[in-house]
Amino acid sequence: MLRRSVFLSALALALVPALAACGRQAADGKGPLKVGATAVPHAEILEQVKPILAKEGIDLQIVVFNDYVQPNTQLAEKRLDANYFQTKPYLDEFNAGRGANLVTVAGVHVEPLGAYSRKHGTLAALPHGAEIALPNDASNTGRSLLLLQAARLIALKKGADPLQTVADIAGNPKGFRFRELEAATLPRVLDQVDLAVINTNYALDAGLSPRNDALTLEGGDSPYVNYLVARADNRDDPRIRALAAALTSQTIKDYINRTYAGAVVPAR
Repeated sequence: MLRRSVFLSALALALVPALAACGRQAADGKGPLKVGATAVPHAEILEQVKPILAKEGIDLQIVVFNDYVQPNTQLAEKRLDANYFQTKPYLDEFNAGRGANLVTVAGVHVEPLGAYSRKHGTLAALPHGAEIALPNDASNTGRSLLLLQAARLIALKKGADPLQTVADIAGNPKGFRFRELEAATLPRVLDQVDLAVINTNYALDAGLSPRNDALTLEGGDSPYVNYLVARADNRDDPRIRALAAALTSQTIKDYINRTYAGAVVPAR
């Protein structure tokens, strides 16, 4: 028994370096690359990248989310290697609020934000006291208010500040009422409100055409680029660098232009 115990102890000691090597291999970026994304257009675009990365021996695994919180939470917790769904102002807000250290890797595309209605055919037709639904996260609330200001529906106290809130509305001549909701739910309340400001990924997912259905839409020069995001400790992982290169390649730019017809445009 003593001899067997000594043998097992020696075997266990021999396995420690091997197990450590397995851990280093994962840390060195040689396993599957798990990337979180919202369904449209991010996961669709990533599907086009899969065969590009496969040629480099990289197994891209796409994890689809229907909200904006979990992709960042799981990336910060190292359950994901990267994510692709958000703008820099949203990322900055998340980092500040959660004490996270997520970083941008590459700007991929722009989704012009739009305002939609099933009750009114034009912005001018919005009645006094109309109810307008906005996304409730700080970066998208401010962005929505800037869109409404550009359409001359409201005036804001701080001009072009992207992080203004409903409390910063200085001019509201038609007495609009504002309802702040989770971004993913906005398409589902279109029948209940007069106007809803909806992120393009959720609009597309709901079958809306930003170019045809939006009553007002951000211009193509929008600063709200959607980024590939990683952690500070893995941003230089060669798999993530390969993903960034593929997402910004001419092949993917051509796919975006061909597929989304201006509703999603490659970042400049």
